[in-house]
Amino acid sequence: MGGQVRTEQHGPLGWIIFDHSERRNAISGAMWRAIPECVQTLEQDPAVRVVIMRGAGEVAFVSGADISEFEQSRSSVGAEQYDADNARAIGALAMCAKPVIALIHGFCVGGGCAIALAADLRYAADDAVFAIPAARLGLGYGAGGLEILERVVGVAAAKEIFFTARRFRADEALHMGLVNRIVPKAELDACVHKTAEEIAANAPLTIRSAKLVLRELGRDSTQRDHNAIADSIRTCYESADYAEGVRAFLEKRRPNFTGR
Repeated sequence: MGGQVRTEQHGPLGWIIFDHSERRNAISGAMWRAIPECVQTLEQDPAVRVVIMRGAGEVAFVSGADISEFEQSRSSVGAEQYDADNARAIGALAMCAKPVIALIHGFCVGGGCAIALAADLRYAADDAVFAIPAARLGLGYGAGGLEILERVVGVAAAKEIFFTARRFRADEALHMGLVNRIVPKAELDACVHKTAEEIAANAPLTIRSAKLVLRELGRDSTQRDHNAIADSIRTCYESADYAEGVRAFLEKRRPNFTGR
């Protein structure tokens, strides 16, 4: 009932899969609540170096929140709890210390866009369709979600996406910076897998530090955690991986990073 969010692990790659095929992978309340635990499972697994999100099947990444629940979950009584569950899910994805990639095919609408925007990288098939139709439903949209959208695409594009509530093609999404790359649908899985493997082969502590630093630089200068930034950089220089990287360079071989 209400779909499911499940995790898989294949080598250094961890997968979060949104599976609600009868509703084009629309996110139910139970699915929103399951996301933080899925993120935690993969984040705590030392074998996982990169997290990839995708929708089950070939029709959609995530087609939005499950509107069939809205009369109850997003009524004046249930809206506050629903928004809290939503915020925890998006926050868990955005704060994951490991790189997160969104593999996007088909519909990426509403809550699907919010989930994709929480990823570090977004790769889309040429059939991908993007929209945030909140203005067609009359619902209030949280400041946190609009902040992330504005940070990724800029104020002007964020206003166009939100005000028009229309669907944008993959090439339009690429032009406004909503996605990193578009590939033919038949090649999307292979492209994302190859990119994720390349990331997984690099030094995990360096990537973790870069992700933390970039996140802090996105904050107001008065709110940045400069101690956390300095600690993350120092950890890299004190690591066995740094010594391994230097040795591998001098010996003209591929490094074998362990994350320590």
